[in-house]
Amino acid sequence: MEWTPQQEGLREILTLLKESQSPDTATQRTVQQKLEELNKYPDFNNYLMFVLTKLTSEDEPTRSLSGLILKNNVKTHYTNLQVNVTNFVKNECLQAVGDPSPLIRATVGILITTIASKGDLSSWPELLPALCTMLDSQDYNVCEGAFGALQKICEDSAEALDADTTNRPLEILIPKFLQFFNHSSPKIRSYAIGCVNQFITHRAKALMSHIDSFLTNLFHVATDDDPEVRKNVCRALVMLLEVRLDRLIPQIENIIEYMLVRTQDTDEGVALEACEFWLSLAEQPVCRNVLGPYLSRLIPVLVRSMKYSEIDIILLKGDVEEDETVPDREEDIRPRFHKSKSTIKPNPQQNGTNSENGVVEADDDFDDGDDGDDGSLSDWNLRKCSAAALDVLANVFREDLLPILTPILKETLFHQDWNIKESGILALGAIAEGCMSGMVNYLPELIPYLFSCLNDKKALVRAITCWTLSRYSHWVVAQPHDLYLKPLMTELLKKILDGNKRVQEAACSAFATLEEEACTELVPYLGFILETLVFAFSKYQHKNLLILYDAIGTLADSVGHHLNKPDFINMLMPPLIQKWNILKDEDKDLFPLLECLSSIATALQSGFLPYCEPVYCRCVSLVQHTLYLQMANMQNPEQFDAPDKDFMIVALDLLSGLAEGLDGHIEKLVQNSNIMDLLHHCMQDSMPEVRQSSFALLGDLTKACFQHVRPRIPDFLPILGQNLNPEYISVCNNATWAIGEISIKFGADTRPYIPLVLNQLIEIINRPNTPKTLSENTAITIGRLGFVCPHDVAPMLQQFVRQWCISLRNIRDNEEKDNAFRGMCQMIQLNPGGVVNDFIFFCDAVASWITPKDDLKEAFIKILHSFKTQVGPDNWRRFSDQFPPQLNERLSTLYGI
Repeated sequence: MEWTPQQEGLREILTLLKESQSPDTATQRTVQQKLEELNKYPDFNNYLMFVLTKLTSEDEPTRSLSGLILKNNVKTHYTNLQVNVTNFVKNECLQAVGDPSPLIRATVGILITTIASKGDLSSWPELLPALCTMLDSQDYNVCEGAFGALQKICEDSAEALDADTTNRPLEILIPKFLQFFNHSSPKIRSYAIGCVNQFITHRAKALMSHIDSFLTNLFHVATDDDPEVRKNVCRALVMLLEVRLDRLIPQIENIIEYMLVRTQDTDEGVALEACEFWLSLAEQPVCRNVLGPYLSRLIPVLVRSMKYSEIDIILLKGDVEEDETVPDREEDIRPRFHKSKSTIKPNPQQNGTNSENGVVEADDDFDDGDDGDDGSLSDWNLRKCSAAALDVLANVFREDLLPILTPILKETLFHQDWNIKESGILALGAIAEGCMSGMVNYLPELIPYLFSCLNDKKALVRAITCWTLSRYSHWVVAQPHDLYLKPLMTELLKKILDGNKRVQEAACSAFATLEEEACTELVPYLGFILETLVFAFSKYQHKNLLILYDAIGTLADSVGHHLNKPDFINMLMPPLIQKWNILKDEDKDLFPLLECLSSIATALQSGFLPYCEPVYCRCVSLVQHTLYLQMANMQNPEQFDAPDKDFMIVALDLLSGLAEGLDGHIEKLVQNSNIMDLLHHCMQDSMPEVRQSSFALLGDLTKACFQHVRPRIPDFLPILGQNLNPEYISVCNNATWAIGEISIKFGADTRPYIPLVLNQLIEIINRPNTPKTLSENTAITIGRLGFVCPHDVAPMLQQFVRQWCISLRNIRDNEEKDNAFRGMCQMIQLNPGGVVNDFIFFCDAVASWITPKDDLKEAFIKILHSFKTQVGPDNWRRFSDQFPPQLNERLSTLYGI
């Protein structure tokens, strides 16, 4: 029996659909509740489908809305839908693919791909054959609707289409799509290329076997009149560059010529897709050879594209010079994501912060360097892409770029038109990293010129100048301070208090970069710096406050304990604590404030004591509240949303900062809270970042108040052992470090837990391509385990001694290195045979010490001399002749051998 709607039910649903378009939030809430209630009726979805596809008397937005509500129901309740309802919806979808209205066709396409991805393609076997047949329809609407649906399916289910479980429909689809590259309708041509493009990066077999035919068809439409088609052609070539360079090489000259033209396309969307090509090509080893001959034509194009377009200037309010009193709109503030703490401890200069901070992807830099993140301006545009391309090409071609660039820079940097001058300053910043050694001769003149640009009357020129100066801060810090560092600092601090919000933001970010470069060189100027940053608190609107927290946190990381002076604390803490008291627990502005306080607590150490209790208690309650919300969501996902775990991660990181800064003073706070129970939960969280931060906190609490960690070791150590998985580098790194800290405090009692961790640690240290920080941390932890339980670790010595020595030869003398080498000496005494084959590596590692403690030095001397005595003078001479001269000299000076 065919389903038919009842008029009363239809009327009720139409009323709801009309009400849901009301701007009133109370009405919307009521509508939402009614919709939830209606979901209890099995045929509610049939009504929604009927309105979408059959009720042509209604206006299209209402019909489309009905389809989108149905799509959400499918997404949320698919497994609970009755079979007859699902079948009804599927049949109606296929009949409505060619609806005369483009809006309804698009909505049906979205509904089809949602059902296909929720219910799996194999449970709707007639879908793809039906859509394929429709492609050949003489009715344009049917063909276009089928293509629209297919493109969405290709996007959402790319892997399933190439899988054995679905009999590889791609084998039929790809040749079918290729036929439509020359269709008379530009929309269909664009859809056809778009569909095939979904399978390039997956290297789908069906596409790879038709790759030549794909390229031939692609070149046919390369100069198409339609910008969407050209955009898809450029997108395809960029992806092919990464996965099938071998197929492009024979045509690479033509492709470069083509992309040069397209980068100047009148349609900015096409130009942007084409500009991505230079970013991708720069990553290919062939770049230098194939692109070299074209640089003199490409570089001017890129610099021209770095100019703000007229529309950019309107959107950025480029003629508004003073706007500091205008409150920010909430939608202008990009959501922040917290970066969890990575405990990279062997090198103290890294200060326990995340050492990845220094690595900025090109596009990151151009994302926050110039245009800020005005909500009305697309984040990634031709200007930023061109600047990023110039940056990566400067890293490939280095100084060879300068003969082409210097005349361009001379012309643009001093141009009368502010917009051209601004693009020249951006270009100068973009090449800073790649062309630094060639730029050194020009910097003594350029830097003072840039100082003068900081006072340009155009705010956008002042803003970009801040960024460009920050890109040269490494050079500035290396020169005599009076020449450049002092004036740069003074000028940037003035710009932090500029009347324009965009300049404030750029100056604040640039100052944070300068802080990272200058570190303790800034100590003499701390009072002056803090006065400015604290004054900015009273001046800044919402968005720039968040950047100010970052500048203050970076300052604390950079100058460390030098910040611990009563005058500085009294200046800095009151405005921070005032913000802290105002913010509610669910306010995401807590993220940057907590990160900032974490850096300050670590820097101030005992100076933070007056503030620590309320901060500690709030962090514990943030962790507890997030865990509570997570439990509620797991038990009842329909009713409770999953919590934002960033709150918990940031809180754990601030607790780490407190434990590290306050050391033993945190003991009372830990004793009076349930942090150990909460930590046990966090260590088992499914999200790697939560585990990463909880292991960092466990290590810091072990150092600060081991008496509270000790009773929980039977719970904690097995979890640490399970997380020694180098797939998650930072998690593994922090787990390794925490194991080492616990073993030093737990001593010989660590013994029963060694089988849970030792084999994984040996595996990690011997893995090829283990990141440097992870192999250093792993070596230190193995050494510490050998120090507290030498009898249990020494038998394995031969399996790790070579990599162990290589990992630790480059780290500075410190307590962790001391522990680790003591462990190694004890293991060698118990199992000298384990080191014989790799003794040269041991010699090299002990020579890396600058000033070992006396008893450790004695242990080294004893091992070296007993080895020399055992092999005899001739063998020793033959052995030591292999040493590099520098090593012989160090061993002789330090250990008299």
